[in-house]
Amino acid sequence: MSAPLTAPAGVATATRRSQAAAGFWQRALRHRSFVAGGVLSLLVLFAAVLSLVWTPWSAYELDIAAKLQPPSAAHWLGTDALGRDIVSLLLVGARSTILVGVIAVGIGLTCGVCLGLIAAACKGWVEEIIMRMTDFTFAFPAVLSAIMLAAVIGPGMVTSITAIGIFQIPIFVRVTRGSANAIWAREFVLAARASGKGSFRITIEHVLPNILSVLIVQATIQFALAILAEAALSYLGLGTQPPQPSWGRMLNDAQSLLFQSPSLAVYPGAAIAVAVLGLNLLGDGLRDLLDPRLARER
Repeated sequence: MSAPLTAPAGVATATRRSQAAAGFWQRALRHRSFVAGGVLSLLVLFAAVLSLVWTPWSAYELDIAAKLQPPSAAHWLGTDALGRDIVSLLLVGARSTILVGVIAVGIGLTCGVCLGLIAAACKGWVEEIIMRMTDFTFAFPAVLSAIMLAAVIGPGMVTSITAIGIFQIPIFVRVTRGSANAIWAREFVLAARASGKGSFRITIEHVLPNILSVLIVQATIQFALAILAEAALSYLGLGTQPPQPSWGRMLNDAQSLLFQSPSLAVYPGAAIAVAVLGLNLLGDGLRDLLDPRLARER
């Protein structure tokens, strides 16, 4: 009698992964927070990508004769005090906001995760030095760091990216260290250490994969905070500089025209609110879906 046929281990593993992915997306599509956050975030991303290939009007050309026009067929949301089309400014401003947010969060995520993993793996004086440096960095919020950087290199997008990125690092260090310490106490990590694996190999093979979901959720939330910080720095004149459009810069330009044309402040404010709300909802949804203790059927 012939033996039953069995699938190769690689095929079985791939099948389990595809089934897990399918189950994740089935739960995700029933999760209201995840769906709402995903739609709003994709809307902002679509606006940024669209601005690379098309805008109704140039966001950089001035037309003083057409300033402060109301919404019309030519200018869907009207024009600003310099005659620039509001829709075009919002589209290009989304690109600037996402660019600053992605790079700043990338800096914080890369540096913070590396330092957090080192602190959790090495312990002793190495951990103490890293955590004290983290506490010291918390004393310099993004606005204060931007002021100091602007005094040295001048205001601009690089200043805002650097300031926001530096402030993101200690947050990721603490999140990574706390999550990694919990994994280091697990039985499978102790077994890996008993089998002769070094700290570096255990960190890469066991610790990092098990905290990846926590880092993804945290990065989503920090992205929303980075958008707020970028808008605040641009509003204060420390971030993105003219003629490059920015939602924060649009709010700054609109403050002297609040009684004459209040809509100039409403549109960029609504854009910031949509972006931040979308990312926060997306982060909450990912937290529920990726954490098995919080996952629930929707």
